[in-house]
Amino acid sequence: MKNIFIILFVLNTTFVYAQDGEVEQKTSFLKTSGKVLKNSVLSVPRDFAFMGKEVSEDWGKTGLYTLGALNLILTDKITTKFLQNHIEPNVNYTLPNISMFKNHVDWLSGNDAYMSYPIIGLYLGSMFTNNEKGQYAAINAFKAVTHSIIITQLGLKTIFGRKRPYRPLSNPGEDIGPWTTDNFDFFNKRGAFLTSDAEASSFPSLHATAYFAIAKVFQMEYDNYWIPYGAMSLIFLADLDGHNHWVGDMVVGGVVGTIIGRSIVKSSWKIRYGTPDRKKKNYSINFIPQFSPRIGNSPASVYFSLRLNRLNN
Repeated sequence: MKNIFIILFVLNTTFVYAQDGEVEQKTSFLKTSGKVLKNSVLSVPRDFAFMGKEVSEDWGKTGLYTLGALNLILTDKITTKFLQNHIEPNVNYTLPNISMFKNHVDWLSGNDAYMSYPIIGLYLGSMFTNNEKGQYAAINAFKAVTHSIIITQLGLKTIFGRKRPYRPLSNPGEDIGPWTTDNFDFFNKRGAFLTSDAEASSFPSLHATAYFAIAKVFQMEYDNYWIPYGAMSLIFLADLDGHNHWVGDMVVGGVVGTIIGRSIVKSSWKIRYGTPDRKKKNYSINFIPQFSPRIGNSPASVYFSLRLNRLNN
């Protein structure tokens, strides 16, 4: 019964995300999937180049975001204490375990499975139905996870080495172990780098980074905010206290994830459509001039007709 639920969940998500995709009829699904994989691999260096542009093109905006992050860190003890005491107790729900693995497997078990399984289902469903757009969206979502791990888990967490907040901050014990009550406790040595670990691995939140990156990918690919951000919020807020982060960690993670997701899609559009700022349209609108000669008492006239043409994508 559990496996049936998982299959239905993945298929349903696949159709939700792929409902507006075009089915390729001109080439075989193997050629289409090969082209998608090739373009997605070739665009990886450009992904990081676009991330750099996101930061460097508008230093004023980058400065404001940096100042905002510093202000969050300054007030983290107050906001995180409020989160622990007043928000987490009222946002108290769990999601059913849909993992097909008995032992914990990163990103394929727990709440992460609600993000990973639909991505896998979208890719497989799009590949066998020859849906090019769905394949790009799924691979870009996968890249959002891998890039988030590289940038946040391996990079930023190691550089900043911030300790996670003790729980609860309002009543700290004598032996707080790897945790801290000091929101300025940065630049500590990490206990592990690639896997999850409590030691000095708080800033920024990897889950916030990856979830926002995935949501941004789907938002841009399908031009829809409600479904990707709604699903991401529902999954992220489940077992909220399990994240065990300062508020600033999660907000900065969300900003970094948004930059990652936007850069991946822009890079993908650049190689697919020739421009990072224009999606491929399914329809074109043309205004066609028409001339009507004089008939009887009716004078001759010139007018425009509107024609909606479906494009072969």
